[in-house]
Amino acid sequence: MFHFELLKQDSNSSARLGRITTGHGVIDTPVFMPVGTQATVKTLTPEELYDIGVQIILSNTYHLYLRPGEELVAKAGGLHRFMNWKGNVLTDSGGFQVFSLAKLRRISDEGVYFNSHLDGSVHFLSPEKIMQIEQQLGADIAMCFDECAPYPCTYEEAEQAVIRTSLWAGRCRENHHRSDQTLFAIVQGNIFPDLRQRSAEELLKLDFPAYAIGGLSVGEPKEDMYRILELMHDVLPADKPRYLMGVGTPEDLLEGVKRGVDMFDCVLPTRLARHGTAYTAEGKITVRNAQFADDFSPIDNCCDCYVCRNYSRAYLRHLIKAEEILAHRLLSYHNVYFLVKLMENIRSAINLGVFSTFYHDFLNTYRF
Repeated sequence: MFHFELLKQDSNSSARLGRITTGHGVIDTPVFMPVGTQATVKTLTPEELYDIGVQIILSNTYHLYLRPGEELVAKAGGLHRFMNWKGNVLTDSGGFQVFSLAKLRRISDEGVYFNSHLDGSVHFLSPEKIMQIEQQLGADIAMCFDECAPYPCTYEEAEQAVIRTSLWAGRCRENHHRSDQTLFAIVQGNIFPDLRQRSAEELLKLDFPAYAIGGLSVGEPKEDMYRILELMHDVLPADKPRYLMGVGTPEDLLEGVKRGVDMFDCVLPTRLARHGTAYTAEGKITVRNAQFADDFSPIDNCCDCYVCRNYSRAYLRHLIKAEEILAHRLLSYHNVYFLVKLMENIRSAINLGVFSTFYHDFLNTYRF
């Protein structure tokens, strides 16, 4: 069961309001998806994620395949039951991780041989194997196996990745049979507009229910990413969701929404928290810094999350300096809340027809 409804289109930009429905409920778009790579959003419980307002989380096929293994997750009743999460789940195919984390890769049209980053053991992943794993994991949304070319790369390298991504998408389509799971395709092409258009057009022929834009936010200039998003807005169908993979800074969420993106994911909120950094309406602050030692104000005076209602910057700094796990938990809670609330405010602005005003007001205040 998968349905996407386009509810409203902004009159001054490509921003749009939508709703995705799956077997595990409704996802209001545009939406930010916290990353739960190992079947957990680091340091946060499902109950805390419900309280924050999270509608969907992302887990990773590569990591779950290596540990604990898809058979064990299936034996538990699937990913939702294994992690006790009642909301929606999307599993990334692991293509990006294979090409960025794994050692000694050997790539062919058949698939990828690689050594595990955990213990060096040799593995082979193909589109068919990835579909088997993702269907056993049982997420609501699964991603096709793709080849993500690095940045920078040559035109020829990017073209090869496009060719292989299209080939693998067809094989994923043929080997995906789970009716309660929806398969998304991934557009590649690096920063080359003609390759991006070619990739999208080849995938459109396979008629997927939704399309992701992969291989961005990997080091390329922001202007290149925005240019590709504008191209994708013109090429991808308006009646299907568009998902920008691995992007989640506040400014990029706004820029992506402005260019018609519906879904985002990123590890940044919890990663920044582990380094003592928090989002505020005026930009990021590093709470571990000495200037906050006797600052008894909340992280963000504009935020009404549990952390900002109950704890001060001085206390959080103390927890960080004392190396207490609670520091990571509280900062993670706040950071995830900040982005989820930002998306809620963006949706409200689109609905009220004031997205352009919201966009300019936010970026005039937020320092990045």
